[in-house]
Amino acid sequence: MRYLAEPHHDGSALYVSDQRPALGSRVTLWLRAPLAAGVTGVHVRVVHDGEPRYAEASVDDSRRAAGGYGGTDVWWRAEITAVNPVTPYRFLLHTGSGQAYWLTGAGLAAHDLTDAGDFRLVCHQPPPSWMPDAIVYQIFPDRFERSGPPLTDAPDAPDAPDVPGLPDWALPRDWDRDPVIPSGPGTSRQFYGGDLDGIGRRLDHIQSLGADTVYLTPIFPARSNHRYNASTFERVDPLLGGDEALHRLSGALHGRGMRLLGDITTNHCGDTHEWFTAAVSDVNAPERDMFYFDPETGDYESWWGFKSLPKLNWGSPLVRAGMKAVLTKWLGPFDGWRVDVANMTGRRGGDDHAHEAAALLRAELGPEAAFIAEHNHDATRDLDRDGWHGTMNYGGFTRPVWSWLRGPDLDLEHFLGVPGGVPARDGAATLAAFRSFGSQMSWRSLVHSWQLLDSHDSPRIRTVTGSRERHLLALGLQATLPGTPMVFAGSEFGLTGVNGEHSRTPMPWNRPHDQDLKTLAGYRELLGLRRAEPALRHGGLRWLHADADCLVFARETYEESIVVCARRAPGAPLALGTHATGLYGAPDGDVIPGEGPSLGVWRVTR
Repeated sequence: MRYLAEPHHDGSALYVSDQRPALGSRVTLWLRAPLAAGVTGVHVRVVHDGEPRYAEASVDDSRRAAGGYGGTDVWWRAEITAVNPVTPYRFLLHTGSGQAYWLTGAGLAAHDLTDAGDFRLVCHQPPPSWMPDAIVYQIFPDRFERSGPPLTDAPDAPDAPDVPGLPDWALPRDWDRDPVIPSGPGTSRQFYGGDLDGIGRRLDHIQSLGADTVYLTPIFPARSNHRYNASTFERVDPLLGGDEALHRLSGALHGRGMRLLGDITTNHCGDTHEWFTAAVSDVNAPERDMFYFDPETGDYESWWGFKSLPKLNWGSPLVRAGMKAVLTKWLGPFDGWRVDVANMTGRRGGDDHAHEAAALLRAELGPEAAFIAEHNHDATRDLDRDGWHGTMNYGGFTRPVWSWLRGPDLDLEHFLGVPGGVPARDGAATLAAFRSFGSQMSWRSLVHSWQLLDSHDSPRIRTVTGSRERHLLALGLQATLPGTPMVFAGSEFGLTGVNGEHSRTPMPWNRPHDQDLKTLAGYRELLGLRRAEPALRHGGLRWLHADADCLVFARETYEESIVVCARRAPGAPLALGTHATGLYGAPDGDVIPGEGPSLGVWRVTR
């Protein structure tokens, strides 16, 4: 296969001796060089205090069969010191022909290149030890499950009369009869009545998928169904059951050995929030400095011009103190946070407090709380620091998967915000995107980022792929590539949606015609495979082959390799190079069959 002849290194435990290095520690690195590459010598270039230093590597014969895949490799070993909190390094490869190559996270190069793609040792406090094993299940509470009776006589019109017990903003909808309004009047008002005790009724379903971490979109009171315009951070919305319901749900999850994550808006609050109402009621109020007011007009900065979402000023000590108090107040029921609009938090014009905000909050949360940033394009410059543990990896995972597996009849207005719809790209372009983003972050940030196929802010993966076969192929990539899988509730049933609002379909517990049970079985099997196989959670990533319709890679530990072949269309069989045992959709043997669309997973042992 094409890439087998290339030297390889990644940041996994197979290639880096210490996955949680302390500042100043000595770390052993390994490089794997196939005999066909003709490597005769190796140096490691490591940057200390901004200055490159070189360490010579030596052959490590004890590792000849490490990883379990391919017995014709030479392993080179060197030791370096993690001098700085982020210590970049790369390899200089010498060959018998006199040619020299650089190996960085971006791949092999026969020319000089910038340091942007260098491998990295990160010595900041490591993420919680439970995070690399997590499978996250995202729930939009209003649409997951009710604990009480259904809303009766739910009207369809946006100006429908009130239902007793509901706030004046809410437009009541029937769970199984009224389709979600995808855009226009009423989108943020439509109310189906899901709550936290309802979620507690469905934990068996969540756990049956292999998920062990539940992530809730916001639960604080607000004048909308999405609750990103919070009116307070001090209590749980009574419509969801209040504080007591959160504690019941958290206790039930913790009792199963599962975890619960919250969703916080650090970039803005709602225009009915007590901080903002104090600020607008008195120009001399201390809270005035928590926002961006124009001194001449009295107008204020808001997220994307939506006046219901006034932007917080992270230059204000009150914002910093207030947000620290909010995030720590809810630790206990929550095991960490997903941070909404993390990419814009602290940034406005000449102000850039983004890293300060992230570092401040992470330090306050302590070592066992997860801290994940929402970012829908390139998050790499905000990672590998002492702030976010990882990102929602739309740019480095969702976009390339969508463009490779999009259905032929897909017609969307934009591609996660990029005008022109989802482009059709081949396997080589998909691999290039994976590598481009992966090379700009450390292995640590990559494996702690969420790899998602869809979310409450995007079209559904079934709509993008247009078929069950390609949907499950996308799931196979999510379950087997590095990073934390994040499943949006309902995708396991094959639900569809053309945008974020449309994707927030109430769960089809009582709608058998909306339950694709073969897709559900696929989720249980593939996520169960990830749960069962340590190499899929902790192994390195070695690409073996890519063509227009086929991607093949290995997830490797010292003991074994898991080989994965994803085909979107039939193609020529490929020689596996060694006898392997089929784990999913794959026969035993030494050949990768050419059928497609298909996903094959094999185990190769030492």
